[in-house]
Amino acid sequence: MNKFMDWLQNVLMPPLAKAGNSKYLVSIRNGLVLTLPAVISGSIFLIIANIPIPAWTNFMKPYMDAMGVAVNGSFGIISLLAAIGIGYELAKALELDAINGAGLSTMAFIVASFNSKYTLDTANFASSGLFTAIVCSFISVLILNLFVKKNWVIKLPNGVPAAVSQSFVSLIPGFLVLLLFWGLRVPLHFDINLFVQSIFHPLLFAMNSLPGIMFYTLLVSVLWVAGIHGDMTLEGISDPIFLQFLTANGIAYAHHQTIPYLTSSGFSSLFVNVGGTGATIMLVFWMLSSKSKAYRELGKVAFPGALFEINEPVIFGFPIVMNPITLIPFIVIPQILTVLTYILMSVHLIRPAVMMVPWTMPPIIGPLMATGWDWRAGVWSAIELVIAGAIYYPFFKVAEKQMVAQEASEA
Repeated sequence: MNKFMDWLQNVLMPPLAKAGNSKYLVSIRNGLVLTLPAVISGSIFLIIANIPIPAWTNFMKPYMDAMGVAVNGSFGIISLLAAIGIGYELAKALELDAINGAGLSTMAFIVASFNSKYTLDTANFASSGLFTAIVCSFISVLILNLFVKKNWVIKLPNGVPAAVSQSFVSLIPGFLVLLLFWGLRVPLHFDINLFVQSIFHPLLFAMNSLPGIMFYTLLVSVLWVAGIHGDMTLEGISDPIFLQFLTANGIAYAHHQTIPYLTSSGFSSLFVNVGGTGATIMLVFWMLSSKSKAYRELGKVAFPGALFEINEPVIFGFPIVMNPITLIPFIVIPQILTVLTYILMSVHLIRPAVMMVPWTMPPIIGPLMATGWDWRAGVWSAIELVIAGAIYYPFFKVAEKQMVAQEASEA
């Protein structure tokens, strides 16, 4: 076990931690935050329109098209918002004018969204254009960065207002960005969006498969065990995928179509990480009645946060980090919940997540809302708590015995 822990710390973790702190992945993670108000707001309209009460359903029927405007106006522009947010965050990370970065990224993405008839295809503004937005943002900001660092820009006298001066700084790189994307899309008839989608399609397919989501879950757990915030480290890669799945699910649900993706945003945060990553809320539950005074006190501190999926106190306080006793349940429980949830969704016993709810939503309530009031999701969430509690119990008793003995010797 010690050799395994050493391997985690010295071999596996350093490159993953470095990748997680990359300016580019961080800019994706932070830039996508701009899409959350739109997706959550659109989800609220979906929730209101689809409350499973017959009287309410009949009342809402005449207004479904009107409610659809809010859904399409939020879910339908997340890629456009992503281009703005990622361009802004990457420019800021590279110490450039953030507004210029956002502007050039948005311009490039819009040019890339024109179809072969030179008509703007706003369908690309929805989830299908999310990876195109990322690529356009990176290229645009890197061009801006090159010209600024090489000082190949137009500089106005010091007396000119800063906003005007900065706009002229981006003039030459902005023209080249426009020329590049226009040249690819119009004279060369190169479908940028289709090309980017074809590149990322294998990744999308893998993350919606059982082996793919199991590997992602395993990586998150292993990172946490080594003391690295697994969810945050992988957000730059996973968030664009899961968010694309969720918006596609939400639009399909609004139009009463088949839900296309099982592992949309909410699958991991609400069904797998029930009560926090590793389902640690049940470990906290056992601590509340522990024979160890230290564990009882920690349980009282950690329980309120665990109800809202916040489990740093128990991960670093129990601790779970680099702890051989809790290593097995912390890794095994998410794998079991991933497999069982995936199977239940694939056989249509539980509806996949179709609405964005905050990841801090408590167990049972969060899955219930995210699936569009599917009562079976709430029941399954409660069963997951029982499964996690049963698996944690014997490992907790071993740790408790050691802690009680330690407290007795200190007394």
